[in-house]
Amino acid sequence: MFMPEQRPPIFYEIHSNLPREGPGDNRSTRRAFKMLKDLPASPRILDIGCGSGMQTVELAKLSKGSIDAVDRHQPFLDQLTERVRKEGVSRSIRAVKGDMFNLEYGDGRFDVVWSEGAIFVIGFERGLREWRRMLAEKGYLVVSDLCWLRDDPPGEVVSWMKAVDPAVKTIAENLETAKRCGYRIVGSFVLPDESWWENYYGPIEKKLPSIKARHAGDEEALRFVAMEEKEIEMFRRYSKYYGYGFFVLQVE
Repeated sequence: MFMPEQRPPIFYEIHSNLPREGPGDNRSTRRAFKMLKDLPASPRILDIGCGSGMQTVELAKLSKGSIDAVDRHQPFLDQLTERVRKEGVSRSIRAVKGDMFNLEYGDGRFDVVWSEGAIFVIGFERGLREWRRMLAEKGYLVVSDLCWLRDDPPGEVVSWMKAVDPAVKTIAENLETAKRCGYRIVGSFVLPDESWWENYYGPIEKKLPSIKARHAGDEEALRFVAMEEKEIEMFRRYSKYYGYGFFVLQVE
């Protein structure tokens, strides 16, 4: 949930060498991809905010297409490159260091624009509007983003969310935004809780004790670790009230 400009070095120490840089799993990537119909035999795909690229590799296997995988953090791209090599999909994926606020691709360049857990950086509506131009006719935009799942969240989680991500909307609100931005709703679903724990929060929790020991006496670093622990604990307690919505949209 932390914006890139807010991330101190310890953020990357905590988030290095994780299976994923946010909630998700290959099962959910496959579920979303299966909603895409009538794609070309070799679709052109842009994966924005790819992180270490678990979903990028899965997309390469599913699509048999060509993928530009964009991230601003070079160590994540290095991890992606190694993962791509091990999985034998090097011919399908090109790692690109770039900024989602300034994507220098021509209009109509891609059949699919994909972004798992990263659109919050630019904002849901802004991402939908700005990325739309890069899609070919009847192209697809597929994103996942944090959402409220119920309209009666307890005050504690509401106050916490206002502090860390005040732009969070409900699934229904995001679907209405997508329609206003010129998309047809193909489908949506909520990531299961295990999508948060298996590849993201679980691995982070295992790392935190040794990180805290290394930074004993560093108050700033320990404050940041405490923020990570708080985020994990809030999801453990309140996951029925918020989670990640997966949105599969098509240009009208």
